[in-house]
Amino acid sequence: MQELIEVVALFLGFSSWILILVSLQDQYWKESSTEGSVITTSTIYENLWMSCASDSTGIYNCRDFPSLFALPGYIQASRALMIAAIVFGTFGLVATLIGMQCSKIGGENYILKGRIAAIGGVFFLLQGICTMIAVSWYAANITQQFFDQFYPGTKYEIGEGLYIGWCSATLALCGGSCLMCSCRFKSDNEKVPYQYQPTSRGHAPSAVAASQSAPSYYGRNAYV
Repeated sequence: MQELIEVVALFLGFSSWILILVSLQDQYWKESSTEGSVITTSTIYENLWMSCASDSTGIYNCRDFPSLFALPGYIQASRALMIAAIVFGTFGLVATLIGMQCSKIGGENYILKGRIAAIGGVFFLLQGICTMIAVSWYAANITQQFFDQFYPGTKYEIGEGLYIGWCSATLALCGGSCLMCSCRFKSDNEKVPYQYQPTSRGHAPSAVAASQSAPSYYGRNAYV
């Protein structure tokens, strides 16, 4: 049972790690809204790294953001959180591969491997939290600007990149939770037997030890 849970957790963690990369490469984190406009000749869409514009003929042009410090604070924070999520996910994958019970990496010390697997679960949870905060913060700013009647700039709608980020965060949280729960399941062959401790001084010797050490004054015929 424990091995199956760990395999499922590894699959969820790896899928969430891949989805983070897909979300960062996606250009549609936010897309200009067509609310209130009858004719739309161009569409503007952005992500954390660049801004693009396309017209009705399909021709598009993209430009990178010129300066990091000129960006709004939520974009800078989202960048940092997404990069931290990738780092946490990498550590989580390595720790899970080492700590899995069915893996031969790291020997056969199942107690130590279980602890390493739990650390991998913590890394997956951190990955999911960082991703969830980044995409939710970005989406909250889009929603706030969209419903602000006095906002003078271009209004945007939530793009597909944010939905991919939410899926990644959900999978990472599920994978980390599975790893944390799998550490509670221990089979009988994984339990380390308690070693025999010799009796301390001052205690009376046991009956077995006394019978073995006491001399016998009777012959074998006495027991017949």
